[in-house]
Amino acid sequence: MYIKASNPTPFGTFAVTLRCPHCRKEGTFPGFVQVHDVQIGDFKVGYRICPNPRCQGLVFVVLKSTGDIETSYPPERIDFDTTNIPQRIVNAFEEALTCHAHSCYVAAAMLVRKTLELLCEDRGASGADLRSRIQSLRTKVILPEALFEAIDHLRLLGNDAAHIRHYRKQFSAIEIACVRATKAVFPIMSIESKTYSDVGAQEVIAAIVLTKEILKAVYQYEALLDVLKSLKK
Repeated sequence: MYIKASNPTPFGTFAVTLRCPHCRKEGTFPGFVQVHDVQIGDFKVGYRICPNPRCQGLVFVVLKSTGDIETSYPPERIDFDTTNIPQRIVNAFEEALTCHAHSCYVAAAMLVRKTLELLCEDRGASGADLRSRIQSLRTKVILPEALFEAIDHLRLLGNDAAHIRHYRKQFSAIEIACVRATKAVFPIMSIESKTYSDVGAQEVIAAIVLTKEILKAVYQYEALLDVLKSLKK
């Protein structure tokens, strides 16, 4: 939820550095003169304000005794350049980023898979399943072999996210809501994971980074080249 500070008087408490969950700009977030942090056990809690004049969004922070951030709300989100990417693909990947920000890693992995499915659909790649559509995609777009291999790994990660029966934690209500919000059918946990031992933070952050590179290669490199060409005499 976005709340903008009204007539703030910052610098009352020490500042923290983070990426704004509202405008996604990195910065040093000051506190307020009239609003003091509260000590709760070993932690301090309080509000900080985005230094971007066009944003000035409020962020609630929980700070360690060292001054480092333990957690924040709304949580930080990974930055994502949506230039030239079709809106349906943007929407699916943005939901994956939201799930990741809330530590809903299984839901995030499934939405990464949905992003790839929409990519294949947008580029006219056909097939009975995602594996065959990825093979078809090779005839539709030019990508380094490493990125095609990455797409197949992301497919397998998405499979595991949908088919883990004995996962180390139960699905949270937020994870279920995130998946249902995409109008997808929530999976029945009846098949064991076959490729990855876990679908957690490390696996999902790697999947997100790779997906960003794939989308950049498919939709943005050509536009950058066109810009360069337009600058020629």
